[in-house]
Amino acid sequence: MRAFPHFLGSAPAREAGLSHVGSREERRLNMAAKKAVYNDDSISMLKGADRVRLRPAVIFGSDGIEGCEHSIFEILSNAIDEAREGYGTEITVTRYADHSVEVEDHGRGIPVDFNNKEQRYNWELVFCEMYAGGKYNNDKNGSYEYSLGLNGLGLCATQYASAYMDADIRTGETRYTLHFEKGENVGGLHKEPYKGKSGSRIRWMPDLEVFTDIDVPAEYYKDILRRQAIVNDGIRFIFRDQIGGKFETTEFLYKEGILDHVKEIAGEDALTGVQFWQSEKKVRDREDKPEYRTKINVAVAFSNKIHVTEYYHNSSWLEHGGAPDKAARNAFVYQIDSYLKQTGKYNKNESKITFNDVEDCLILVISSFSNQTSYENQTKKAITNKGIQEAMVEMLRHNLEIWFLENPAEADRISAQVLVNKRSREDAEKTRLNIKKKLTSTMDVTSRVAKFVDCRSRDVNEREIFIVEGDSALGACKQARDPNFQAIMPIRGKILNCLKADYDKIFKSEIITDLIKVLGCGVQVKSKANKELSTFDISLLRWNKVILCTDADVDGFQIRVLLLTMLYRLTPALIEMGKVFIAESPLYEITSKDETYFAYTEQEKADFLSKLEGKKFTIQRSKGLGENEPDMMNLTTMNPATRRLIQVLPSDAERTARLFDLFQGNDLDGRKDYIAEHGAEYIDAADVS
Repeated sequence: MRAFPHFLGSAPAREAGLSHVGSREERRLNMAAKKAVYNDDSISMLKGADRVRLRPAVIFGSDGIEGCEHSIFEILSNAIDEAREGYGTEITVTRYADHSVEVEDHGRGIPVDFNNKEQRYNWELVFCEMYAGGKYNNDKNGSYEYSLGLNGLGLCATQYASAYMDADIRTGETRYTLHFEKGENVGGLHKEPYKGKSGSRIRWMPDLEVFTDIDVPAEYYKDILRRQAIVNDGIRFIFRDQIGGKFETTEFLYKEGILDHVKEIAGEDALTGVQFWQSEKKVRDREDKPEYRTKINVAVAFSNKIHVTEYYHNSSWLEHGGAPDKAARNAFVYQIDSYLKQTGKYNKNESKITFNDVEDCLILVISSFSNQTSYENQTKKAITNKGIQEAMVEMLRHNLEIWFLENPAEADRISAQVLVNKRSREDAEKTRLNIKKKLTSTMDVTSRVAKFVDCRSRDVNEREIFIVEGDSALGACKQARDPNFQAIMPIRGKILNCLKADYDKIFKSEIITDLIKVLGCGVQVKSKANKELSTFDISLLRWNKVILCTDADVDGFQIRVLLLTMLYRLTPALIEMGKVFIAESPLYEITSKDETYFAYTEQEKADFLSKLEGKKFTIQRSKGLGENEPDMMNLTTMNPATRRLIQVLPSDAERTARLFDLFQGNDLDGRKDYIAEHGAEYIDAADVS
């Protein structure tokens, strides 16, 4: 039996393919075996060190080098809190050659002795219990006015994430030592009389069983210590880096904190001098929430050569900003926009400035503190306190207004530079849009094509597009494809016969114009009817393979012919260059006890059946692509390693066009002659019950 002219299944060039795979039942059993059992016994709870060791990213934001870095900062932050409270003016951080780390301060010493209130040793609480610490009552005259660590997680979490940790704690009268291995204490608490300076020295080794990388670069230490020196004026930070048998030492000290920092950045030729503002007040995040204290320090200048915006809270660098960033955007845009309006510097109908225009010439460092802080997460890269944000907006607006009133010359320079930034940005945006518009006309217009499913790869040498019939085939192919390099374009029903239709009618067909847009290369046709499609340019072709994927039945073959005819008339170069392929789909699925065979022709079917003689088997006629299971679809049609592709050559396209004209055109006599000669070959496919 042949369902349509045999030339549609000829294969001048094929990809290598497989003819059989494991049984369908076997595939289903394998899939079922992969499904885990989920019942009441499936629920479990992490305990002790496992809370960190098995899920470090929950605490540190990552199980890679960034998470390891954050675990180091957790120990450093405790030392900083002590120094900022006035206990010690020097903190030393040592990076050893074996990747172990040591942080030493000269604070009061971590309380580790017996706690009568909790009826436990404090070392058990601070080193081995999550959410235990001395900073929960800062809003009620606690041990710290403002602190980096608020959640009671840092020291314990870092200890849990370490291969080992040694603590050497001196209170002025007693020296305490502790040793931990992989989250467990070894040997208990050791104490001895001591006379000397108080402080804490913690040395530990980040565990490679917890983090994927523990080789924290020296640059991280230098950057974090420099930033801490900036926002903790008067505290000396010493970094010791062991290289070989020696230690290289770097020190950071900013006597006037962020003011010195902004002066350093601005240099001698800034647009303005450096302003320094301070504010301290009580705020609340919501009317029904209690008040808390916040302290805000701001250093600001303007420059036409450099721009920097940095936000810190409780000395933690807010890489993602949050509330301070929102406050700065509000206040600076408001004040500078008001000044531009008051002085008539805007052109008629000119749009308002944006923060991007201000930021391009702004040097701004904000360091804030509060005894109640809402961080976005444990990594402390952004805060969300509404009360702090509102206080900053008020403070910034007020001080900017005074600055502009008292320094009109600087206000003029600032506003003029912001306007230059704004107008440059708008001119650049206009240029960008014009270029984009020009490029879009010849490049990617697929976003406007309905139901087109693109692939991820931008490499034309590997990209493939499957042209399929209908939504059901679209769904099947979408599930079976490799989304990295395989795209899908569905067509709705039978397209126009491009061999007979004139160009006016062809280019009014939405299906055809969408297909050409997706191909990207334009058409090899000069016609006034072609208004939307560009002139043919093979360099703009977006695909290495254009694959026609239709059902293995009469309708599917007819759609295939229509598509080939369209390509032959509008983009013949694609066929001449070997870019067009036909995806063969199997006619039959033959399943025996042990194996499944896919037969693509009647002859293959006969060959498989002869091999199965004497064995039980089932044979199923393919119902169409839309009804195929994804794994079968992938195996037989989509996977380059197992599929069968027929490369369409110029001779095939020409023959297709001739035969299609014979069957569908106006040559009645030629069609009668063909039926008389070849009709018996198609009798099995005829619906003559």
